[in-house]
Amino acid sequence: MRHDPMSPLTTSPARKRRSTVGWAMLARQWTTSAGLVAAVAMAGCSPDATTPRELKFGHVGEPGSLFALSADEFARRANARLPEGWEVVTYGSSQLGGDELLLQKIKLGTVDFALPSTIMSSQVDAFGLFEMPYLVRDREHMGVIEDEVVWPRLVPRAEEAGYRIIAVWENGFRHVTNNRQPVRTPADLAGVKLRTPSGVWRLKLFQALGANPTPMALSEVFIALQTGVIDGQENPLAQIWGSKLYEVQDYLSLTGHVYTPAYVVTSPARWDGLPEDVRAILEEEARATQAYVYETAARLDEDLLERIRAEGVEINDPDPQPFLDAAAPLYAEFVTEVAGAEDLVERAQASGSR
Repeated sequence: MRHDPMSPLTTSPARKRRSTVGWAMLARQWTTSAGLVAAVAMAGCSPDATTPRELKFGHVGEPGSLFALSADEFARRANARLPEGWEVVTYGSSQLGGDELLLQKIKLGTVDFALPSTIMSSQVDAFGLFEMPYLVRDREHMGVIEDEVVWPRLVPRAEEAGYRIIAVWENGFRHVTNNRQPVRTPADLAGVKLRTPSGVWRLKLFQALGANPTPMALSEVFIALQTGVIDGQENPLAQIWGSKLYEVQDYLSLTGHVYTPAYVVTSPARWDGLPEDVRAILEEEARATQAYVYETAARLDEDLLERIRAEGVEINDPDPQPFLDAAAPLYAEFVTEVAGAEDLVERAQASGSR
């Protein structure tokens, strides 16, 4: 059987050479195009920090929570002053991830700001100071601790760990909710499956109080309570309200066992790469927002208590002393395990009200 010389079944040496050359040219073109696409993609992922752009602020607070109100107020203030093209955009409700993922993204530079609280004690052990029971007496006391302990002693340690703190806000005084019974003494926590953040000291605190603590992301708590995976949790009133936990809890006990600050953090490299005027505005407004945060937090503590009561949740106000007595050994353990902790505790406890 003879084949047509032009048939695809037969390829002459000349056609083979042309075909080889053609494929080689296509390969080079494809490689060049792919390289350009990759270069453009990389350029898009790593913009010049001085170029006007959106500044992403991620946090875990639900709408109406203190975190959401605080971050939105900061964004409003900053955006009114930032140069054209710059804008702080807030992403609440863990849209950009939970606290742990947000801190990873801060280091990667894919999120500009985050608002961690308890989790800082898992990143920098000295922040376990704010896991010590009944350390902070009130917001005035916290203001003194901020001046005398946070800025001179804790902030440098955060910097060494890769986090630049530009302001100190609030998460708040934390209280216990559950579906078993009112918590009047530590004995009432015996065996209660209680959600906590992932900080090691919070786990130890509730182990000392007799509960069965279970670390869990805030975004998962409602369903876990609703389905009975856990019996209770502990949070400030603003988080309890914002996350609608009152819908799936019968009892609220105003234990006030821990006061947790919140920290406006970014990465040192990201921060230092911003234009000086942008940094100045962001830092000024982040710190100025603190007054709004404290005022709002105090108002919410009063308003939300009555709203939660109106939702049918039974509220009790236990004596804190038995809880402090049961958890007091945590102070000795913290001092033993964390370098410089004794000085931190002494300075915090000795700080008077302004």
